[in-house]
Amino acid sequence: MHETMLAQNIAAAIRSEADKQEGRPLTAKISCGFLSAVNDELLQEAFGFICKGTSLEGMKLYIEHRPMRGVCKKCSKEFNVELSNPKCAFCGSEDFELLPETPTILEEIEFETAKNNENKSR
Repeated sequence: MHETMLAQNIAAAIRSEADKQEGRPLTAKISCGFLSAVNDELLQEAFGFICKGTSLEGMKLYIEHRPMRGVCKKCSKEFNVELSNPKCAFCGSEDFELLPETPTILEEIEFETAKNNENKSR
């Protein structure tokens, strides 16, 4: 259910940008946090179903999962948190704070423009 709503929101954002760009979207890339509970396969299926019969049909959706980030309380540096070894990558301290989860973001859309049939990214 979560993936269907997310796919609907992504498709709506892509349609809106496609209207502005006067082009046909070919691919899109989203990013989301490691703990966002996005199931790539279900999101791909939902996106394909929602786009069927529309100007978005056949476009490819790429999904990138961003790692959890932390900030060390000892050396104050930010680092990617490894679940198998949760400690600062710089000083080795286990005393750190998790940073807020990366939100789901539509990062990029590649268009084929109607004007000159060339590809461009936004």
